[in-house]
Amino acid sequence: MSNDFNMSMRKFLKQVGVTSQQAIEEGLRNAGDTSGKSYRVRMVLTVDGLDINHEVTGTLEGTD
Repeated sequence: MSNDFNMSMRKFLKQVGVTSQQAIEEGLRNAGDTSGKSYRVRMVLTVDGLDINHEVTGTLEGTD
């Protein structure tokens, strides 16, 4: 892979991480009291033209 491609991929993944965290934090604020609750999460990555459909699942454990 070229250095330019690597850099563009890292930039995209950083944007995904930062904006996803912001969206989750906003959702938690809007939900009100979330103490002791857990949330199932799922992230799906698709790449047009590369036939990629990648899914990551997890749990966000109770917030304080």
